Amino acid sequence: MFKVVTLKNGIKIAMEEMDAIRSVSFGIWVKNGSRNETRSENGISHFIEHMMFKGTDRRSAKDIADEMDAVGGQINAYTTKEYTCYYTRTLDSHLSIAMDVLSDMYLRSSFDETEIKKECNVIAEEIDMYEDTPEETVHDLLQSHIWENNPLGFSVIGEKNTISSFRRDSFKGYLKRHYSPENTVITLVGHFNPDEVVQRIEQVFGGFTGIGKEDSITPEVVYTPGISLKPKDIEQTHLCLGFPAISLGDDRSYDLTVMNTVFGGGMSSRLFQTIREENGMAYSVYSYMTPYTDTGLFTVYIGFNANQAEDVIRLTFDVIHGFFTDKVTREQLDKTREQLKSNFLLSLESTSSRMSSLGRSQLLLNRTLSDDEIVEKLDAVTLDSLYDMARLVFDMNKISMCVVGRLGDWDYEALLNNAKQRG
Repeated sequence: MFKVVTLKNGIKIAMEEMDAIRSVSFGIWVKNGSRNETRSENGISHFIEHMMFKGTDRRSAKDIADEMDAVGGQINAYTTKEYTCYYTRTLDSHLSIAMDVLSDMYLRSSFDETEIKKECNVIAEEIDMYEDTPEETVHDLLQSHIWENNPLGFSVIGEKNTISSFRRDSFKGYLKRHYSPENTVITLVGHFNPDEVVQRIEQVFGGFTGIGKEDSITPEVVYTPGISLKPKDIEQTHLCLGFPAISLGDDRSYDLTVMNTVFGGGMSSRLFQTIREENGMAYSVYSYMTPYTDTGLFTVYIGFNANQAEDVIRLTFDVIHGFFTDKVTREQLDKTREQLKSNFLLSLESTSSRMSSLGRSQLLLNRTLSDDEIVEKLDAVTLDSLYDMARLVFDMNKISMCVVGRLGDWDYEALLNNAKQRG
């Protein structure tokens, strides 16, 4: 059973007890990511995440690692476009250590100038590594094109010219503006005493004030269709097709989840079976949805040999058009819903997964659905609602395409236009 407590300073504590296990996942979530940055700040949210591990007023970077390793605990963090999460997973008997280490990092990181310079080099290497991974790069480039006039299109990791400009004052000023109690959610899932936990968090975080978010007008998110090509001398060509979709928290997201699973979300999906199994044209092929608080994106990805570009794009659109002519049956719908319910419920046997779900929901939506409510919403998906969603997503006038790799002599705009008109 979920329980949410709000401290006097505005911090929310979201908890779920699981008495039958011996572990606890503990997370600190802040509603800040790359879309909260300006162009000159791009990458600072991700950089701050790194710097949180580089030492505090009480601990060095090695102390942080040693304390968690000594109890066999896990500690990590990640940054997205809309939030940052710092988390641990330990035995219940070591929760107090995890809470002390993570809260120390969150509240008292030192941002030493020497460590900043070293970590800048580390992130520069991360950027280079990312450039050497075109399967990941193509997804970011697609979003950069689609949201070209909005911070939502910024890279989470930033660029070398921006990250090299950050100094201690840059981090401290940004933290004061964006890391506030109202933007912070603390989550715990596992075996713990909730009263003791709330008391401890109150003691540690009760004095956390910050100055809150600076006043700013959030730019309107406008989807911009089009084509973006990036030649790269590599073996494969990497293709992403993008379509506008629905936002986080939209009740129709369950229709989209079912639709995606049938279309391209797994090995039994129509896209995978057509492109890989029946025609052998790709190793990696899938589709997925990316919801944000005010918009969303549906993406198709395929990696293939450039010589097969015409056939791959044609077959992809055959699957899209065929989705409306070779209709999903009642039996297929029932099978897909059972698959999704099983995957969902099995994933929630992990305290880390439950903590992540709880944290995102409370931070971005200010609510959390129970397991039974989510299952009910999946059961409520009908063939009619599934196809309403498919018609909304597969709008041929709003297709975006991004291609990275060997482009060959193909006219990708012509290939796209020919393929999408086939139906």
